[in-house]
Amino acid sequence: MDRWCIPLTVCAVALCVLFPSVKAKLKGDECEVCISFLKKFEQSLSENYNDLTDVAVLEEQLISACKKAKDKDERFCYYIGASDTSATKIVKQVTRPLSYGKPVEKICEELKKTDSQICELRYDKPIDLTTIDLKTLKVKQLRNILKGWGESCKGCAEKRDFIDKINQIKHLHTEL
Repeated sequence: MDRWCIPLTVCAVALCVLFPSVKAKLKGDECEVCISFLKKFEQSLSENYNDLTDVAVLEEQLISACKKAKDKDERFCYYIGASDTSATKIVKQVTRPLSYGKPVEKICEELKKTDSQICELRYDKPIDLTTIDLKTLKVKQLRNILKGWGESCKGCAEKRDFIDKINQIKHLHTEL
């Protein structure tokens, strides 16, 4: 009995190393950028195209949509290889399943197996400017508010400068 313990243990360890189990089930808001972007993409396709089975057309449209993407959506496009600067190209792992109607959530689960960074992307929490005191925010957050509005603060050197700029243009970008 003792002569089989060591070989069986070595065999079991080898199997665990060679075939690791990957849990791909999504939990909570995991893959929120992937799911959101692909749902928007799928909806825009269904509004503009009748035949969604052509993988080449889907790939072309995905790359086109990624050229217009910003922030986290743009980062997602980079990860799947749909941007010009991407190092890898796994676009077909998105377009092929879309062509035969696979749910977006399942596509993102499969992408998670390929590159876990895809599901680590999260959208920034929106800041309610009507209730928050701008003085409590960090400069980076103040910059992001301006960036989200498509504004910049040239000559801003201190936190006070960013707060003043936001207060000056807040009425243009928020509903009262």
